[in-house]
Amino acid sequence: MRSVFRLLATTAAALVCSSTALAQAYPDRPIKAVVPFAAGSATDTIGRAFALKMQESLGQTIVVDNKPGANGLLGADAVAKAAPDGYTILIGTNSTNAALKSLMKKLPYDQDTAFAPVAYMGSVPLIMAVNNDVPAKTLKELVDMAKAKPGSINFASASTSQLVSTEMMAGMAGIQLANVPYKSGPAAMTDLIGGVVQMFSADFAVMLPQVKAGKVRGLAVTSSKRSPAVPELPTVNEALGLKDYELIAYFAVFAPAGTPPDIVAKLNKAVNEAANSKEIQDRFAGIGFAVEPGTPADLAKRSVAETAKWAKAIKDAKIEPQ
Repeated sequence: MRSVFRLLATTAAALVCSSTALAQAYPDRPIKAVVPFAAGSATDTIGRAFALKMQESLGQTIVVDNKPGANGLLGADAVAKAAPDGYTILIGTNSTNAALKSLMKKLPYDQDTAFAPVAYMGSVPLIMAVNNDVPAKTLKELVDMAKAKPGSINFASASTSQLVSTEMMAGMAGIQLANVPYKSGPAAMTDLIGGVVQMFSADFAVMLPQVKAGKVRGLAVTSSKRSPAVPELPTVNEALGLKDYELIAYFAVFAPAGTPPDIVAKLNKAVNEAANSKEIQDRFAGIGFAVEPGTPADLAKRSVAETAKWAKAIKDAKIEPQ
Protein backbone atom coordinates (compact mmCIF):
# COMPACT_ATOMS: atom_id res chain seq x y z
CA MET A 1 0.00 0.00 0.00
CA ARG A 2 2.86 2.34 0.90
CA SER A 3 4.47 1.68 -2.45
CA VAL A 4 1.21 2.60 -4.20
CA PHE A 5 0.98 5.88 -2.31
CA ARG A 6 4.64 6.56 -3.03
CA LEU A 7 4.04 5.95 -6.76
CA LEU A 8 1.00 8.25 -6.81
CA ALA A 9 2.91 10.98 -5.01
CA THR A 10 5.83 10.67 -7.40
CA THR A 11 3.50 10.79 -10.41
CA ALA A 12 1.67 13.84 -9.06
CA ALA A 13 4.94 15.64 -8.41
CA ALA A 14 6.14 14.83 -11.91
CA LEU A 15 2.93 16.20 -13.40
CA VAL A 16 3.26 19.42 -11.40
CA CYS A 17 6.88 19.83 -12.45
CA SER A 18 5.97 19.10 -16.07
CA SER A 19 3.15 21.65 -15.97
CA THR A 20 5.41 24.27 -14.40
CA ALA A 21 8.11 23.64 -17.00
CA LEU A 22 5.61 23.99 -19.82
CA ALA A 23 4.28 27.26 -18.38
CA GLN A 24 7.82 28.62 -18.00
CA ALA A 25 8.68 27.71 -21.59
CA TYR A 26 5.46 29.23 -22.94
CA PRO A 27 5.20 30.30 -25.65
CA ASP A 28 7.62 28.31 -27.76
CA ARG A 29 5.56 28.30 -30.96
CA PRO A 30 3.00 30.55 -32.72
CA ILE A 31 -0.32 31.29 -30.98
CA LYS A 32 -3.65 31.25 -32.78
CA ALA A 33 -6.09 34.06 -31.98
CA VAL A 34 -9.60 33.20 -33.14
CA VAL A 35 -11.69 36.18 -34.21
CA PRO A 36 -15.34 35.02 -34.26
CA PHE A 37 -16.38 37.66 -36.80
CA ALA A 38 -15.47 38.49 -40.39
CA ALA A 39 -12.39 40.29 -41.64
CA GLY A 40 -12.97 44.04 -41.58
CA SER A 41 -15.25 43.93 -38.54
CA ALA A 42 -14.37 45.91 -35.41
CA THR A 43 -13.47 42.68 -33.60
CA ASP A 44 -11.09 41.77 -36.42
CA THR A 45 -9.50 45.23 -36.65
CA ILE A 46 -8.97 45.57 -32.90
CA GLY A 47 -7.96 41.92 -32.49
CA ARG A 48 -5.27 42.17 -35.16
CA ALA A 49 -3.85 45.38 -33.69
CA PHE A 50 -3.65 43.81 -30.23
CA ALA A 51 -2.12 40.63 -31.65
CA LEU A 52 0.72 42.61 -33.22
CA LYS A 53 1.52 44.38 -29.94
CA MET A 54 1.17 41.18 -27.88
CA GLN A 55 3.80 39.52 -30.08
CA GLU A 56 6.37 42.00 -28.76
CA SER A 57 5.73 40.91 -25.18
CA LEU A 58 5.39 37.17 -25.84
CA GLY A 59 8.18 36.82 -28.37
CA GLN A 60 6.05 34.66 -30.66
CA THR A 61 3.88 35.21 -33.71
CA ILE A 62 0.12 35.43 -33.13
CA VAL A 63 -1.82 34.21 -36.14
CA VAL A 64 -5.34 35.64 -36.46
CA ASP A 65 -7.92 33.09 -37.59
CA ASN A 66 -11.35 34.45 -38.61
CA LYS A 67 -14.21 32.05 -37.87
CA PRO A 68 -17.40 34.09 -38.42
CA GLY A 69 -20.95 32.82 -38.09
CA ALA A 70 -23.95 32.63 -35.75
CA ASN A 71 -23.19 35.86 -33.84
CA GLY A 72 -19.71 34.60 -32.99
CA LEU A 73 -20.82 31.16 -31.81
CA LEU A 74 -18.74 29.19 -34.33
CA GLY A 75 -15.46 30.82 -33.37
CA ALA A 76 -16.20 30.70 -29.66
CA ASP A 77 -17.10 27.02 -29.88
CA ALA A 78 -13.79 26.26 -31.62
CA VAL A 79 -11.84 27.87 -28.78
CA ALA A 80 -13.99 26.27 -26.08
CA LYS A 81 -13.05 22.86 -27.49
CA ALA A 82 -9.37 23.63 -28.11
CA ALA A 83 -6.53 22.28 -25.97
CA PRO A 84 -6.05 24.44 -22.83
CA ASP A 85 -2.38 25.06 -23.51
CA GLY A 86 -2.38 28.78 -24.32
CA TYR A 87 -1.86 28.29 -28.04
CA THR A 88 -5.48 29.00 -28.96
CA ILE A 89 -7.15 32.14 -27.62
CA LEU A 90 -10.43 33.92 -28.33
CA ILE A 91 -10.89 37.58 -29.16
CA GLY A 92 -14.21 37.55 -27.35
CA THR A 93 -16.99 40.11 -27.31
CA ASN A 94 -20.28 40.87 -25.63
CA SER A 95 -21.81 38.52 -28.20
CA THR A 96 -19.69 35.45 -27.47
CA ASN A 97 -19.18 35.89 -23.74
CA ALA A 98 -22.33 37.60 -22.48
CA ALA A 99 -25.31 37.65 -24.84
CA LEU A 100 -25.30 34.30 -26.65
CA LYS A 101 -26.54 32.54 -23.54
CA SER A 102 -29.79 34.52 -23.82
CA LEU A 103 -29.99 34.58 -27.61
CA MET A 104 -29.72 30.83 -28.17
CA LYS A 105 -31.93 28.09 -26.78
CA LYS A 106 -28.92 25.80 -26.59
CA LEU A 107 -25.19 26.40 -26.95
CA PRO A 108 -22.67 23.67 -27.88
CA TYR A 109 -20.65 24.71 -24.81
CA ASP A 110 -21.33 26.18 -21.37
CA GLN A 111 -20.72 29.90 -21.78
CA ASP A 112 -20.13 30.35 -18.05
CA THR A 113 -17.50 27.63 -17.62
CA ALA A 114 -15.95 26.97 -21.06
CA PHE A 115 -13.44 29.82 -20.94
CA ALA A 116 -10.63 31.09 -18.75
CA PRO A 117 -10.84 34.91 -18.57
CA VAL A 118 -7.55 36.48 -19.64
CA ALA A 119 -7.90 40.25 -20.01
CA TYR A 120 -10.33 43.00 -20.93
CA MET A 121 -9.30 44.96 -24.02
CA GLY A 122 -11.76 47.84 -24.33
CA SER A 123 -15.15 49.05 -25.52
CA VAL A 124 -16.73 51.11 -28.28
CA PRO A 125 -20.18 52.65 -28.73
CA LEU A 126 -22.28 52.18 -31.86
CA ILE A 127 -23.74 54.64 -34.34
CA MET A 128 -27.31 54.34 -35.60
CA ALA A 129 -27.49 55.38 -39.22
CA VAL A 130 -29.80 55.30 -42.23
CA ASN A 131 -29.42 55.17 -45.99
CA ASN A 132 -29.18 58.66 -47.47
CA ASP A 133 -32.48 58.20 -49.34
CA VAL A 134 -34.43 57.71 -46.10
CA PRO A 135 -36.36 60.98 -45.50
CA ALA A 136 -35.69 61.03 -41.73
CA LYS A 137 -32.97 63.48 -40.74
CA THR A 138 -33.14 62.61 -37.03
CA LEU A 139 -33.79 59.49 -34.99
CA LYS A 140 -37.05 61.06 -33.77
CA GLU A 141 -38.20 61.49 -37.37
CA LEU A 142 -37.32 57.84 -38.08
CA VAL A 143 -39.36 56.73 -35.06
CA ASP A 144 -42.29 58.85 -36.27
CA MET A 145 -42.06 57.19 -39.69
CA ALA A 146 -42.09 53.75 -38.08
CA LYS A 147 -45.09 54.66 -35.94
CA ALA A 148 -47.01 55.84 -39.00
CA LYS A 149 -46.33 52.57 -40.85
CA PRO A 150 -45.40 49.74 -38.44
CA GLY A 151 -42.95 47.24 -39.92
CA SER A 152 -42.22 49.39 -42.97
CA ILE A 153 -38.63 50.14 -41.95
CA ASN A 154 -36.02 47.40 -42.00
CA PHE A 155 -32.61 47.25 -40.37
CA ALA A 156 -29.48 45.16 -40.81
CA SER A 157 -27.67 43.21 -38.10
CA ALA A 158 -24.63 40.94 -38.16
CA SER A 159 -23.83 40.72 -34.46
CA THR A 160 -25.53 40.69 -31.10
CA SER A 161 -24.74 44.33 -30.34
CA GLN A 162 -26.12 45.42 -33.72
CA LEU A 163 -29.32 43.44 -33.23
CA VAL A 164 -29.95 44.26 -29.58
CA SER A 165 -29.05 47.96 -29.87
CA THR A 166 -31.73 48.45 -32.53
CA GLU A 167 -34.38 46.20 -31.01
CA MET A 168 -33.84 47.79 -27.60
CA MET A 169 -34.28 51.28 -29.06
CA ALA A 170 -37.39 50.14 -30.95
CA GLY A 171 -38.89 48.62 -27.82
CA MET A 172 -38.26 51.72 -25.72
CA ALA A 173 -39.62 53.96 -28.49
CA GLY A 174 -42.70 51.78 -29.02
CA ILE A 175 -42.09 50.91 -32.67
CA GLN A 176 -41.68 47.77 -34.79
CA LEU A 177 -38.78 47.32 -37.21
CA ALA A 178 -38.04 44.41 -39.56
CA ASN A 179 -34.66 42.73 -39.05
CA VAL A 180 -32.52 41.61 -41.99
CA PRO A 181 -29.69 39.37 -40.70
CA TYR A 182 -26.22 39.43 -42.29
CA LYS A 183 -23.12 37.28 -41.89
CA SER A 184 -20.79 40.27 -41.53
CA GLY A 185 -20.88 43.96 -40.66
CA PRO A 186 -19.06 45.04 -43.84
CA ALA A 187 -21.67 43.21 -45.97
CA ALA A 188 -24.47 44.90 -44.06
CA MET A 189 -22.76 48.27 -44.55
CA THR A 190 -22.52 47.70 -48.29
CA ASP A 191 -26.27 47.09 -48.44
CA LEU A 192 -27.01 50.12 -46.25
CA ILE A 193 -25.07 52.34 -48.64
CA GLY A 194 -26.82 50.70 -51.61
CA GLY A 195 -30.28 51.11 -50.11
CA VAL A 196 -31.03 47.39 -49.76
CA VAL A 197 -31.65 48.06 -46.06
CA GLN A 198 -32.74 51.36 -44.56
CA MET A 199 -31.10 51.33 -41.14
CA PHE A 200 -28.02 49.85 -39.49
CA SER A 201 -26.51 50.22 -36.00
CA ALA A 202 -22.80 49.38 -35.95
CA ASP A 203 -19.60 50.13 -34.07
CA PHE A 204 -17.52 53.15 -34.94
CA ALA A 205 -14.88 51.11 -36.81
CA VAL A 206 -17.46 50.03 -39.37
CA MET A 207 -19.80 53.02 -39.33
CA LEU A 208 -17.85 56.21 -38.65
CA PRO A 209 -15.80 56.31 -41.90
CA GLN A 210 -19.02 56.01 -43.93
CA VAL A 211 -20.75 58.72 -41.89
CA LYS A 212 -17.76 61.04 -42.24
CA ALA A 213 -17.66 60.38 -46.00
CA GLY A 214 -21.36 61.20 -46.34
CA LYS A 215 -22.22 57.75 -47.68
CA VAL A 216 -24.80 57.20 -44.90
CA ARG A 217 -26.54 59.52 -42.45
CA GLY A 218 -25.66 59.14 -38.78
CA LEU A 219 -28.56 59.72 -36.39
CA ALA A 220 -27.33 58.92 -32.87
CA VAL A 221 -24.73 57.14 -30.74
CA THR A 222 -25.66 54.32 -28.37
CA SER A 223 -23.52 55.43 -25.42
CA SER A 224 -24.82 57.44 -22.48
CA LYS A 225 -22.63 60.41 -23.44
CA ARG A 226 -21.78 61.96 -26.79
CA SER A 227 -18.58 60.73 -28.37
CA PRO A 228 -15.63 63.10 -28.90
CA ALA A 229 -15.08 61.31 -32.21
CA VAL A 230 -18.44 62.54 -33.55
CA PRO A 231 -19.72 65.22 -31.12
CA GLU A 232 -22.41 66.44 -33.50
CA LEU A 233 -24.41 63.23 -33.07
CA PRO A 234 -26.75 63.10 -30.07
CA THR A 235 -27.12 60.06 -27.86
CA VAL A 236 -30.21 57.89 -28.31
CA ASN A 237 -31.41 59.24 -24.97
CA GLU A 238 -31.10 62.83 -26.19
CA ALA A 239 -32.66 62.12 -29.57
CA LEU A 240 -35.73 60.35 -28.16
CA GLY A 241 -36.07 61.91 -24.72
CA LEU A 242 -35.14 58.66 -22.95
CA LYS A 243 -33.12 58.17 -19.76
CA ASP A 244 -31.98 54.58 -19.53
CA TYR A 245 -30.80 53.66 -23.03
CA GLU A 246 -27.15 52.61 -23.30
CA LEU A 247 -25.47 49.82 -25.23
CA ILE A 248 -21.78 49.45 -26.02
CA ALA A 249 -19.73 46.69 -27.60
CA TYR A 250 -16.67 45.38 -25.77
CA PHE A 251 -13.72 43.11 -26.52
CA ALA A 252 -11.72 40.77 -24.29
CA VAL A 253 -9.31 37.84 -24.53
CA PHE A 254 -10.33 34.40 -23.30
CA ALA A 255 -8.58 31.02 -23.32
CA PRO A 256 -10.08 27.52 -23.05
CA ALA A 257 -11.04 26.55 -19.49
CA GLY A 258 -8.23 24.71 -17.74
CA THR A 259 -5.44 26.82 -19.21
CA PRO A 260 -2.64 26.94 -16.56
CA PRO A 261 -2.69 30.13 -14.42
CA ASP A 262 0.95 30.92 -15.27
CA ILE A 263 0.10 30.96 -18.98
CA VAL A 264 -3.01 33.06 -18.36
CA ALA A 265 -0.84 35.51 -16.42
CA LYS A 266 1.63 35.84 -19.32
CA LEU A 267 -1.21 36.45 -21.78
CA ASN A 268 -2.81 38.95 -19.41
CA LYS A 269 0.47 40.89 -19.18
CA ALA A 270 0.74 40.96 -22.98
CA VAL A 271 -2.85 42.21 -23.43
CA ASN A 272 -2.43 44.92 -20.79
CA GLU A 273 0.84 46.11 -22.31
CA ALA A 274 -0.89 46.35 -25.68
CA ALA A 275 -3.84 48.25 -24.19
CA ASN A 276 -1.47 50.71 -22.49
CA SER A 277 0.60 51.26 -25.63
CA LYS A 278 0.50 54.62 -27.39
CA GLU A 279 0.09 52.87 -30.74
CA ILE A 280 -3.16 51.17 -29.75
CA GLN A 281 -4.59 54.22 -27.99
CA ASP A 282 -3.70 56.62 -30.81
CA ARG A 283 -4.94 54.27 -33.52
CA PHE A 284 -8.38 53.71 -32.01
CA ALA A 285 -9.03 57.02 -30.25
CA GLY A 286 -10.97 58.17 -33.29
CA ILE A 287 -13.52 55.39 -32.95
CA GLY A 288 -14.22 56.02 -29.28
CA PHE A 289 -12.29 52.94 -28.13
CA ALA A 290 -11.82 53.06 -24.35
CA VAL A 291 -9.20 50.71 -22.89
CA GLU A 292 -9.40 49.36 -19.36
CA PRO A 293 -6.49 47.06 -18.42
CA GLY A 294 -7.06 44.68 -15.52
CA THR A 295 -6.59 41.21 -14.09
CA PRO A 296 -8.21 37.93 -15.15
CA ALA A 297 -10.31 38.18 -11.97
CA ASP A 298 -11.53 41.61 -13.08
CA LEU A 299 -12.65 40.14 -16.40
CA ALA A 300 -14.36 37.23 -14.65
CA LYS A 301 -16.43 39.65 -12.54
CA ARG A 302 -17.22 41.77 -15.59
CA SER A 303 -18.36 38.71 -17.56
CA VAL A 304 -20.86 37.80 -14.84
CA ALA A 305 -22.21 41.36 -14.71
CA GLU A 306 -22.34 41.73 -18.50
CA THR A 307 -24.14 38.40 -18.93
CA ALA A 308 -26.86 39.62 -16.56
CA LYS A 309 -26.99 43.03 -18.27
CA TRP A 310 -27.38 41.55 -21.75
CA ALA A 311 -29.96 39.03 -20.54
CA LYS A 312 -32.09 41.94 -19.34
CA ALA A 313 -31.53 43.94 -22.53
CA ILE A 314 -32.53 40.98 -24.70
CA LYS A 315 -35.60 40.29 -22.58
CA ASP A 316 -36.65 43.95 -22.61
CA ALA A 317 -36.20 44.03 -26.38
CA LYS A 318 -38.50 40.98 -26.62
CA ILE A 319 -35.96 39.01 -28.67
CA GLU A 320 -36.89 35.32 -28.64
CA PRO A 321 -34.05 32.76 -28.32
CA GLN A 322 -33.33 30.92 -31.55
